[in-house]
Parts: sequence; C-alpha cells; structure tokens
Amino acid sequence: MKILIIEDEKALSESIAEYLSKQEYHCDVAGNFHDAVDKIEYSDYDCILLDITLPDGDGLKILEQLKADKKTDGVLIISAKNSLDDKIKGLNLGADDYLSKPFHLSEMNARIAAIIRRKNFDGSSIIQFNNLAIDTQSKTVTIENNPVELTKKEYELLLYFVSNKKRLISKEAIAEHLWGNELSSNFDFIYTHIKNLRRKLMDAGDADYIKSVYGMGYKFTGQ
Repeated sequence: MKILIIEDEKALSESIAEYLSKQEYHCDVAGNFHDAVDKIEYSDYDCILLDITLPDGDGLKILEQLKADKKTDGVLIISAKNSLDDKIKGLNLGADDYLSKPFHLSEMNARIAAIIRRKNFDGSSIIQFNNLAIDTQSKTVTIENNPVELTKKEYELLLYFVSNKKRLISKEAIAEHLWGNELSSNFDFIYTHIKNLRRKLMDAGDADYIKSVYGMGYKFTGQ
C-alpha cells in the first residue's frame, strides 16, 4: 500500500513516515504545495495525508485538483485547524476523514486502514475472491481456510492484483507501487515475484488468476 504524506513540519513528516513504514506501507513525502501537486499528478496513492496549511499554497486546492482529475486516492486531512468550517469544506471537497493535531500515530494508522478498506474493499478487512481469502489486518492469506505462506512483497503484490482485478496493470505500475523510487529499469525482479506468487497459490489449490499480457503487463482474472 502506498501513502503520500503532505506535511511541511519535517520532524512530524519523518515521524509519520517512520511509523507507517513499520506498518508495511510505502511512503512518499512532500513538504510543500508544489511538490505535492507534482507527486499526485504522476502517481496514485491508496491514501494521502494532507496538511491543509502549507507554506506555499492552500492544501484544500490539492483536494480540488484530485476531484478535477477524477482521482480516487483516499484523503485524510491532518491539520492544526480544528474549526467546523474547515472540516466541512474539506469533506465536501472529497476528503474521507479529518484528524486534528496533535494526534496519536496509532489513531492515524487506524483511520488510514479504515479509509483503504472503504475505498478498495467495501469496508471489510477480509477480502474474499472465490476460495482465496486475504485478511488485511493480520496480513495473512488462506485458500479454503488453509494458510498460504507469502513473503512481504508477494502479499503486497497479491493485494494489489486483487484491488485491481480484471484491469491491465503495467510492469512500471507494479514496480512503482511496491518499490516506489527504488525501482530499476530491469523488471526481472517483478517476473520472479509473480512467478513465485503464482506457484504458491496454485500449489495451495487455487486457480491461475494471474495472466501475462505480452508486452503490456498483467491481469488478475476470474469471477
């Protein structure tokens, strides 16, 4: 899962990024309005943490940009402002939730998880796909109630596929989602992860849902 932290207080953004990284999120950070606009223009995020009081622009303008671009990234506003008008305006512009500073990182994490569940999985922490079940809270996978042992990246890859089932996903999109700016022009590592994931799911009795589309990417198929 990929998070964008838009926060001009460096110490706070670093603290948030460190905490969320331990929760197995990939984090990008933008410390000002213009960097944030650049990032949302070129990347999609499962959730955006948005401080609406930025030094070089109004954070609410970022919400307006997301809406204008018809993007579906989840948005959690984090701000020292605590007025009812700010909350209502942010929510009306498309934010999913509002968290006032100061806040506990554990509460922030719970709200992020809730936003992602609502956006991607109809509010449930258990994702069922035929005989395959993914528990997003315990980060476990079962097939017909039998556990399937996956590596961290294999789990993230499966969750990404299920979240985008029947959509063509390019190798570049997979690399950016799982590795962010660490990606390389050599995508052999993606092929290796997909091959291992397919083998483990099929060995556990699942169908082969991951289909390669030559020269374009991959699709997670099935009913």
